[in-house]
Amino acid sequence: MSEIEKILAALAGTPPAPAALATLVRVTGSSYRRPGARLLVLKGHSPIGSISGGCLEEDIILRAERVLATGQAETAVYNTTSENDLVWGVGLGCQGIVHIMIEPVPIMRPEWIKVLAENLRTGHPTTLRTTYEGTSAWGTTLASNGNRPAPDSFQEIINAAPALLLFGAGDDARPLVRLAKELGWHVTVTDARGAYATAARFPAADRIVITPAEKIAEPDPTTRALFAVVMTHRYTEDLNLLRRLLPQSLAYLGVLGPRQRTDRLLTQLRTEGFSPDATMLARLHAPVGLDLGGSTPETVALAIMAEMQCRLSGRSPIHLRDRAQPIHG
Repeated sequence: MSEIEKILAALAGTPPAPAALATLVRVTGSSYRRPGARLLVLKGHSPIGSISGGCLEEDIILRAERVLATGQAETAVYNTTSENDLVWGVGLGCQGIVHIMIEPVPIMRPEWIKVLAENLRTGHPTTLRTTYEGTSAWGTTLASNGNRPAPDSFQEIINAAPALLLFGAGDDARPLVRLAKELGWHVTVTDARGAYATAARFPAADRIVITPAEKIAEPDPTTRALFAVVMTHRYTEDLNLLRRLLPQSLAYLGVLGPRQRTDRLLTQLRTEGFSPDATMLARLHAPVGLDLGGSTPETVALAIMAEMQCRLSGRSPIHLRDRAQPIHG
């Protein structure tokens, strides 16, 4: 579950409790988190989310408690650009200025919370606007179509979690599901074998589908980024899956196994009259995963998730020390 989903789940709790929501709305220079990071302080519960690496949270929570008491939003500015910075008793050294808006969230939850939760569930984006200065209407709202944001506001598009369609319910699929869910992805596990594709084996999966490859349905028509990984270990099953998956508009298609095996699968498809075009092949990652070393199910899962994250963010896998541009765009 992603940070924002955890926050929404807490706000939907029963009985509802007063809350204060801190949102990182502006950054000048360097910062551990980027605009859009959030921290929820819910009366009677532990804080959820984070704004920094832990260095600012204590003060933000104190401010949030004040917002809870007064019902008035406020903006906090933290300047860590000084070389001798000793803010909050530690030398942060982040070389940045961060603006954080802290707003009360009434028990009668605002509309944006309900709309965002529903859009995340159904796989659709939501545009939010957080106004933090220059107007009496401080706080977060749904952004109106066509209206330009005010100068002192932060506007963002929150996309639904990317979806992983995992074909194959063997033991090596289990760490991949766990890791994907830890990163906040929506995961569907599909296998023809009902004894393997079970909630007991994949308790974190959002959906489990028992069906042979030739009967898999096309993905739901949402705006989620769709990633598929084939790891059935069964040649005929993989052949049928590739025949159905290659033409679909996936963001990524990975196939577990040696390169020669996938080449053989593609050759057989061409022999049968199906010739994948350049666009289809550009989405195909086989062997699946980055070259991280390791051969255990857990390290293979890490290599696959790392490659999918690169594809999701549009990055090429390099060492950060070798990156000339800033880490964050």
